[in-house]
Amino acid sequence: MTIYSRLSGVGSYLPGNPVSNDDLVTRGIETSDEWITTRTGIRSRYLADAGQTSSQMAVEAARRALEMAGVEAAELDLIIVATSTPDYIFPSTACLVQGALGNKGATAFDVQAVCSGFVYALTTADKFIRSGSHKKALVIGAETFSRILDWQDRGTCVLFGDGAGAVVLEASEKPGILATALHADGSHVGILSVPGQVAGGQVTGDPFLRMEGQAVFKMAVRVLADVAEECCSNAGMSSSELDWLIPHQANIRIIEATGKKMGLPKEKVVVTVDRHGNTSAASVPLALDEAVRDGRIQRGQRVLLEGVGGGFTWGAVLFEF
Repeated sequence: MTIYSRLSGVGSYLPGNPVSNDDLVTRGIETSDEWITTRTGIRSRYLADAGQTSSQMAVEAARRALEMAGVEAAELDLIIVATSTPDYIFPSTACLVQGALGNKGATAFDVQAVCSGFVYALTTADKFIRSGSHKKALVIGAETFSRILDWQDRGTCVLFGDGAGAVVLEASEKPGILATALHADGSHVGILSVPGQVAGGQVTGDPFLRMEGQAVFKMAVRVLADVAEECCSNAGMSSSELDWLIPHQANIRIIEATGKKMGLPKEKVVVTVDRHGNTSAASVPLALDEAVRDGRIQRGQRVLLEGVGGGFTWGAVLFEF
């Protein structure tokens, strides 16, 4: 019998209340609502409180996904968390989530592919399940990017937000995930990175996110369209047969350019960047959860998820919900 993996539940969590562009101006950032909106499409984002961590948000999203799936935490045998902003250097955020959920014994680890992290993690979980070694997986994207932003750099600090999204993936006789595609090119590390670390008890290098916006834009549009077509081709279908596209929510111009390059109408593209900002590895599952819960995404429809981020990494997952 061929084993497949299917999504049985989705969930998400956003911290506190939305922070508008005008709120950022009030906080002393030299920008304006018009400047941010016209360049990025972002109108608001959510920012975690000082004591709120990626693992705590991940747990909230996980509980909602487990509830939808009708799965108890104790039943999970695989937990993968995609994050670039873990609580600790170690243990992994996945182990912290595991402990908070009360699961014992499941395989648990983090994936670091920045904004492509959730797509990487979901692809990894699919391979585990299809191999027959695992049956029920929890896959989470969780970020507190507000902790690594230079709030004096208006070119980056206005772009990002915090949050978490999760899915439950289960072994099934019926196809769910139809195809995946993952790529990376380390020659582009300089255009998007946090080039610092902790050594000897001190921060060395630059601990803040740095980005060459135009270079990232050009590469993102190219690779997102290419990997979408590759993933559809791997499944033996064309992108015109997609019911929904959920791209990484970084910038409305990137999202619109990608959809146009793929020949998809705007009505088929899920957009949350205007309200969430760029939540890195959390952006795709946050958008997925919203579109499922508001009734747009229905059982039997074909959905393509895709991400692109520092590394440079990119990838896509095509599934039937």
